[in-house]
Amino acid sequence: MDHIANVVDPFVFRLSIFVLAVFVGYYVVWSVTPALHTPLMSVTNAISSVIVVGALLAVGVPLAVNDSGPLWARMFGFVALIFASINIFGGFLVTSRMLAMYQKKKK
Repeated sequence: MDHIANVVDPFVFRLSIFVLAVFVGYYVVWSVTPALHTPLMSVTNAISSVIVVGALLAVGVPLAVNDSGPLWARMFGFVALIFASINIFGGFLVTSRMLAMYQKKKK
């Protein structure tokens, strides 16, 4: 009976990791000095590219093996794919605009 009380529900475990990641991410991003914003954007673009690969796997692997898979997993994968793609495009756009500020003006 003692070993049953020590088991943590996997949903609670994953939810606690997600909540901790949100808090850590918030404090890391908001404590960055303005001089480090461009390198931070390049790192977030790299992380988003890994998310795109994972989202493509979540959406496409069940289809490749002729298995429908859970619909909710494919929908979350599609949403993650859209959000990560927007993040990557926005990161490149912001980085391009920031680098353009340091170029000499053409006459």
